[in-house]
Amino acid sequence: QVQLVESGGGLVQAGGSLRLSCAASGRFFSIYNMGWFRHTPGKEREFVAAITWGGSRTYYGDSVKGRFTISRDNAKNTVHLQMNSLKPEDTAVYYCAVDRSPYRGVAATTRSEYDYWGQGTQVTVSS
Repeated sequence: QVQLVESGGGLVQAGGSLRLSCAASGRFFSIYNMGWFRHTPGKEREFVAAITWGGSRTYYGDSVKGRFTISRDNAKNTVHLQMNSLKPEDTAVYYCAVDRSPYRGVAATTRSEYDYWGQGTQVTVSS
């Protein structure tokens, strides 16, 4: 069983930065791709970013490209999301998730490909 705990959310002004972290339990973190999604009430859960198990490939949603950076530290079982140049439309609950299959060479961008989810962390960007 995998447990994920997100942290680092909060209130920030537009143009500011936040760094989200996701701590994972379990011995096999390093063989699974990881993803970040976000959810706003009334909208579908949106893909934000993903990283392959070795950290060599990263993927971003169109709305965050050039502003957000995903990274991981397999020695510490953590994945991070550095968010810069934040906009009010980035306001959402952010979730990290574990891919359902190990050793995938390409990270998935759809929520159905992820098995385990954290409880989420709220990010609010004021204008």
